[in-house]
Amino acid sequence: MADQDLQSVQAARDLVESAHRAQQTVATFDQARIDAICAAMAAAAERESLRLGTLAHEETGYGNPADKNVKNLFAAVDVHNYFKSLRTVGVVRETDSIVEIAAPRGVVAAIIPSTNPTSTAIFKILISIKSRNAVVLSPHPSAARCVIETARVCREAAVKAGLPAEAIGCIELTTIEGAEALMKHKKTAVILATGGLGLVRAAYSSGKPAFGVGPGNVPAFIERSADAPKAVRDILAGTCFDYGTICASEQAVVVDAAIDKEVRAQFTAQGAYFLSPAEADSLAKLVVTPQRSLNPKIVGKPATTIAQWAGISVPPDTRCLIAEVAGVGRDHPLSIEKLSPILAYYTVNGLEQGAQLCDAILHYGGMGHTASIHSRDRAAILHYGMLMPAARVVVNTPSTHGAIGFSTALAPSMTLGCGSWGGNVTSDNISPIHLMDIKRVAFETRPVTTSTQATSHPAAAATIPPPASAPVIDRAAIASLVDRFLSARKPPVVEAPPSPAPPAPAPAAKNGHKAVDFVCEDDVRRAIKAGEKIYINAKTIITPAARELGDAREIFAKA
Repeated sequence: MADQDLQSVQAARDLVESAHRAQQTVATFDQARIDAICAAMAAAAERESLRLGTLAHEETGYGNPADKNVKNLFAAVDVHNYFKSLRTVGVVRETDSIVEIAAPRGVVAAIIPSTNPTSTAIFKILISIKSRNAVVLSPHPSAARCVIETARVCREAAVKAGLPAEAIGCIELTTIEGAEALMKHKKTAVILATGGLGLVRAAYSSGKPAFGVGPGNVPAFIERSADAPKAVRDILAGTCFDYGTICASEQAVVVDAAIDKEVRAQFTAQGAYFLSPAEADSLAKLVVTPQRSLNPKIVGKPATTIAQWAGISVPPDTRCLIAEVAGVGRDHPLSIEKLSPILAYYTVNGLEQGAQLCDAILHYGGMGHTASIHSRDRAAILHYGMLMPAARVVVNTPSTHGAIGFSTALAPSMTLGCGSWGGNVTSDNISPIHLMDIKRVAFETRPVTTSTQATSHPAAAATIPPPASAPVIDRAAIASLVDRFLSARKPPVVEAPPSPAPPAPAPAAKNGHKAVDFVCEDDVRRAIKAGEKIYINAKTIITPAARELGDAREIFAKA
């Protein structure tokens, strides 16, 4: 194991060094060449989508090939189509006063999870190369083979289109030590971390800019004005997609009591199974370990398989297991993020109570990620959105598909920032934009005029306009007031001051020139115009503006 760790660390170092050299070439490519390379990779990933999805399922055991194929197509087609016209080379935006110029970051360290390995790899490769970076992938050990193959597919297509082969790398012998070496390497520029909480924290503690992804304990609120059949259909579509492996999938349903009966009937009719209290207890013992963490065995598995493992008999066409839960937190195991087709079910009275409960669910493992609402009341939707500590609040759509930008107008992404709520640097859906630095060339828009009198403070040199109207001064009244004040005072006794000592003679200048006591900017300008020097010594006071101008023109000389 020690040898394996060392080999993984060395592989990470070698890949970053090679990627860094390749990226220096990629940085010189024009927009047309970058776009052609990305188009070639997207087309190759699209052709191999089903095969790669099947490999991911076979290697990890998570989800199902058909849904993984959809995720791969989303990453290859939707993401590429959305960003293919985005300018990432040279001037990307220009006005009369600001010109924005894109610059690549360098080498991207891409941490790939086991739940969505191939789709995340396609996505991160595409957005990295689109922004003229190189990328090195670090797969989860249980998904290494399918990620290596995904990288190969993209690399071969990219090389044919002109990309240096080393611009896309992948650690084949994957260990935690190798991933850490990749993230901490001095030539790694930025980290895209998708994975477990510990790995994301390691990314943020690496000392490098990092875009991490937090967990998503997503609540779905069905408000009383909702279209109940559609709401249930959407929620089941989201939580059952690839058997719940996307972090944006629904984990809990919060239902307004006014439509609870209808919603329950719709869930049953559409393939969900409501557990009895005893069955829910059995399920909780399977889903949550004695250490109160999620049992990885049930992640991405069908509802029927999970039920069988829990000793629960359900109809063979059961799509989702639903357990009524009395609260949120450690005493309620099924209130955690389950990453499988299992839903916690709550009933509330009205919007305010529903929002409070959804807030509590997010606080228990989903801060900043995603919340959803089903409603036909726009005011209720907006109020709910304002109350949720979530970067994405999706409306009347499966939260899985809505959050990633599949069924909404959000930027399509497989990496979803959770903002400061989740300890992330951004609340955005990550895109090529986040992998570029933008230089701004800024032209003067407001002239700065300086006073003719010298000043040591630049703010004081700005010309201050006079007030719009000055008050009329009654000088006679002021004079009368001063006279009355002086006449009331007794004249002070003034003693003659002692005769001052004669000033000490100035030291003779060694070169015949006498040092001046004070120099302002105007003095320097007069000397420049006359072609003269200004003689100074250690005691001469020189204003900053005079010093800067005089040094630049070599006006000062030692007396």
